[in-house]
Amino acid sequence: MKKFDVQTVEINAPFARTFDYIADAQNLPQWTSAFKSVSGAGRALMRTPQGVVDVALIVHATREQGTIDWAMTFPDGNVAKAYSHVVDAGKDRSIYSFILVPPPVPLEQLEGTLHQQSQILREELSRLTDILDGK
Repeated sequence: MKKFDVQTVEINAPFARTFDYIADAQNLPQWTSAFKSVSGAGRALMRTPQGVVDVALIVHATREQGTIDWAMTFPDGNVAKAYSHVVDAGKDRSIYSFILVPPPVPLEQLEGTLHQQSQILREELSRLTDILDGK
């Protein structure tokens, strides 16, 4: 049974623009389906099959390494993490990789299976590429 998924897209935008956009938590609702809204106070409303859940959201972004990771603490104390990496691929090109790991149980019941999440991630990365490519 596969316990992770890695997806990568090429984005026709410079590293700085790509990194800054993805690292800004306020942009998450524009390209992800999981986030209904994000507040500037480290809180977010996440969409789940059971409804909307208020979570604490922390973004760990390091420009020098190109890493952008998130920690989401749910009301029951469980923490889900997401990991990603932006690579400078030359003039007006970036490569973005997202490592999808299943959330801790019982969050898996809230967010769905890894397979379902992989399909959703594919759509989200396509949306992100369209936004940053200027389509």
